Amino acid sequence: MKKKLLILLLSTAICMSGCAGKRETTGTSAFTEASAESTTIATEATTKEVTPTESATTSESEATDSETSAETAKEKTMVLKIGDTKVPVTWEDNDTVSDLKALAQDGLTIEMSMYGGFEQVGPIGQSITRNDSQTTTSSGDIVLYSGDQIVIFYGSNSWSYTRLGKIDLSEDEMTELLSHGNVTITLSME
Repeated sequence: MKKKLLILLLSTAICMSGCAGKRETTGTSAFTEASAESTTIATEATTKEVTPTESATTSESEATDSETSAETAKEKTMVLKIGDTKVPVTWEDNDTVSDLKALAQDGLTIEMSMYGGFEQVGPIGQSITRNDSQTTTSSGDIVLYSGDQIVIFYGSNSWSYTRLGKIDLSEDEMTELLSHGNVTITLSME
């Protein structure tokens, strides 16, 4: 930018000194032409100065695209696999599920154990937010028990739990997935 300004000033000085000599022979029209030429050069320099502004606009657009990508990343959903089977889940919108999503960012594997002939229970490794209430569960329900254990039902039970979500499979499908021994579940973000 400084080079352009220096060139503009030098061009104007050369033009003016050339015009001074011409003025003696040709009069004011040479000065007017030189002035017009200087104005044209100055206008071109000003136009070139707009380019960085356009570049800034492009950068702002790219920044907006990056923010959109970041928002899309935030909109990832938590995925549950029982063994190697990815199951469809409708997750609750609560603080407990938010805590669970944070744990699932790097993948969370939980060794589950059969219990009572109607559920699988497994420790998540730490306590998370809980908001227990007396609940009667049904097949497919996912709950937090005692603040640090996940329970997935293929039958029904009544107890004080925090709801996490619901697996969108039939009771028969849930029984097939969970009633033949201990399973491993994996939570991840996709």
